[in-house]
Amino acid sequence: MKQLFATTARGFEELLKVELTQLGAQQCRIAQGGVHYEADQETLYRTLLWSRLASRILLPLTQAKIFSDMDLYSSVYNQNWKDIFDPRCTFFVDFNGTNEVIRHSQFGAMRIKDAIVDYFERHGFPRPTVDKQNPDIRIHAYLNRDELILSLDLSGEALHLRGYRTAAGEAPLRETLAAAIILRSGWDKVTPLVDPMCGSGTLLIEGAQMAANIAPNLKRQHWGFDFWKDHDETIWTKVKAEAEQQAKDGQNIPAQFYGSDLDSKVLEKAKRNAEQADVGHLIHWQQSDIADFKNPCESEVTGTVVCNPPYGERLGTTPALIALYSVFGQKLKTEFAGWNASIFSSEPSLLDCLRLRSHRQFKAKNGPLECLQKNYKISENAKDRADQQLTFEKNAQVAPDFANRLQKNRKKIEKWAKKEGIEAYRLYDADLPEYNLAVDVYGDHVVIQEYAAPKNVDENKARQRLLDAISATLSVLDVETNKLILKVRQKQKGTNQYEKLAHKGEYFYVKEYNANLWVNLTDYLDTGLFLDHRKTRKMLGEMAAGKDFLNLFAYTGAGTVHAAIGGAKSTTTVDMSHTYLNWAEQNLELNDIHTGRKHRLIQADCLQWLDECKSDFDLIFVDPPTFSNSKRMEDSWDVQRDHPKLFTNLAKILRPNGTIIFSNNKRGFKMDFDALEKLGLKAIEISKRTLPLDFERNPKIHNCWQIIWQPMPVDNK
Repeated sequence: MKQLFATTARGFEELLKVELTQLGAQQCRIAQGGVHYEADQETLYRTLLWSRLASRILLPLTQAKIFSDMDLYSSVYNQNWKDIFDPRCTFFVDFNGTNEVIRHSQFGAMRIKDAIVDYFERHGFPRPTVDKQNPDIRIHAYLNRDELILSLDLSGEALHLRGYRTAAGEAPLRETLAAAIILRSGWDKVTPLVDPMCGSGTLLIEGAQMAANIAPNLKRQHWGFDFWKDHDETIWTKVKAEAEQQAKDGQNIPAQFYGSDLDSKVLEKAKRNAEQADVGHLIHWQQSDIADFKNPCESEVTGTVVCNPPYGERLGTTPALIALYSVFGQKLKTEFAGWNASIFSSEPSLLDCLRLRSHRQFKAKNGPLECLQKNYKISENAKDRADQQLTFEKNAQVAPDFANRLQKNRKKIEKWAKKEGIEAYRLYDADLPEYNLAVDVYGDHVVIQEYAAPKNVDENKARQRLLDAISATLSVLDVETNKLILKVRQKQKGTNQYEKLAHKGEYFYVKEYNANLWVNLTDYLDTGLFLDHRKTRKMLGEMAAGKDFLNLFAYTGAGTVHAAIGGAKSTTTVDMSHTYLNWAEQNLELNDIHTGRKHRLIQADCLQWLDECKSDFDLIFVDPPTFSNSKRMEDSWDVQRDHPKLFTNLAKILRPNGTIIFSNNKRGFKMDFDALEKLGLKAIEISKRTLPLDFERNPKIHNCWQIIWQPMPVDNK
């Protein structure tokens, strides 16, 4: 009997133990990441050929304490390598782990390689060759603290490489994981198995091979034991022949496997994979959106739905995924009443969107992702209940308080926006403390900005509320999922306030009174249009006729557009960002305003440019950041600390009857009236007058001031 160790993904050890026992293994004992077992030669070959869950099967050669580099070398050198493989064979060392003396796995592998090569040379044999790609012999070394386990890898390539996956989708499941999902689903291997979002088909292929009694590794051409000196070709041939006969006998089972996917190219890959796995004739394929998917079986037939739906690591995919899982849950209830379902996902909150109650759940890892598999029994009357749920009122109950507030705000603000002639506005701004987010409308698009949750708020609870709010927004506003964009807004920091998030380059324009303005909802944290300044921009347009206008810290130049449309004699637009100046130019061009001597765009550090400015202006709009420490600026900027110095320089270029419109978004901002008075300037707060209706719920972030020259004292003599 040989002592062996079968490795597997963590969490699957118990399943693997059951499988090995069924294959005839003895003395099975679970360890972290695998199962120790005993087997004779025939059972060893059978476990290699038939295990659906093992990643590798290892034959331990020695166990040793490693306190020095020499301990590692000696423990390997002292093995009788001539009894294990012929020196004319190629080999490779797979080393895992480190300790205080073996600090790099590559160094550990090199020392083992040196010991093996030295053993053969010093015993008068030819020097064996290392082959990293296709070695005849693979040595496996595992170092945990001071304990080394040296093994011969009898698998060769990892056992999840079945040989049938010639092509995969975007995020294929590892075959061993797919097999575990099928086994945990409770499917009986007899009734129909359906995967409505099958991707490259791995779940269905693994299930079909189980039902047809096809050994998962039957197509493997090369094994780690091929050049092992203890390999018995006669026993191996017998075990393989038995498996080939069983696979042949299983070809006539009923074709009760059904796969569907929206992507026709991925579906073609799934078909090729299934053919390669000898189960292509057992699986029915169709291209379908989940929203249109129908139960392919007769009404009286029941079976199991097993699925690994898409789940996104990037937060921006969340709205579409919420809608997808919600629709999937409805489909399970309307099309599969009386069936079992088993759904695998990395995001528990998305599984909650199914609106189904699970009776069992399992944890597993898909690569680095912590995942959850939930099993459901869909009741016989689920269809009737699901039909009743297909109303707004029921869907809104996902987050009833939020949904009701959003609907109330919508009725008021949409009517006002239409009357004003604006297409971009705020519908919701953290009105309810539990839902700490903003909802903005840009034409037929919606942006949800989640404000960073306080540290004392449970992260999972905040995440669930966000998902509920997204679900309710999709329902209340009836917006297409690909037109709902999610952003997470942190506290503004000088280095990341305009940080690029994506590279989609998707621009469209919205109407704002008599101006059209480009927005980009995906590539940056901000969209290119500060909505709370809308009324201020309109006022600039009304004030600009015949005047020389300066827009400082101009961002995308929306204020300049309004001033130019309003009849400004000239406009000067200054910003440090090349990206935003290009954007400003596009905004001007969109409104048939051409840049040149009359309408100038200047890329510069605004404060430095102001120090050196020789021109003067009638109307100045300045909207500086709250804080900035950009590398392109000579000094940091703090609006509370530095605004007096800013006005010192602005006063030098403001004409006698000129006006400065100054705004910022710092909460609790305090104007330094004394500093302005010394400059001969007077500040009139116009925050309330310039606050749009859609921002009246949160006035603290909007500070706006009209700065004019103080009137000269009247001489009564």
